[in-house]
Amino acid sequence: MHKYIVYAAFGWLTLSGTMQFVVDVLSQSLRGKRAPGPETSLYYGLNSAYALGQVSFGLLGLFLAWKAIQVVDSTPVMFLALAAGIAWLAVAILFMEYREPKIIGVVFCLIVVAAFATR
Repeated sequence: MHKYIVYAAFGWLTLSGTMQFVVDVLSQSLRGKRAPGPETSLYYGLNSAYALGQVSFGLLGLFLAWKAIQVVDSTPVMFLALAAGIAWLAVAILFMEYREPKIIGVVFCLIVVAAFATR
């Protein structure tokens, strides 16, 4: 059961980061929803870095869990994953005006805590 919770945590992070990039960056860019300017560049830059950071960390976690689950089960790695989730949540609270990234961060943190509790 624990192995599937670990997969769920990093899979959730990968999926939600991909969806956020598609919705917040690609779709708005392709539809031309934002006028060119420095605010648009900052918006796309923040959302791209945020979403692609989640995707890369999620893929790294999935790969590590797939190849060496005992490494992911260690306390330092679990605390690192929780710290990353808290950092994404802090960025979402401070710099993003909509609630979906906040929900994504909370769900990831809760799944990591559940994985830590079931190891």
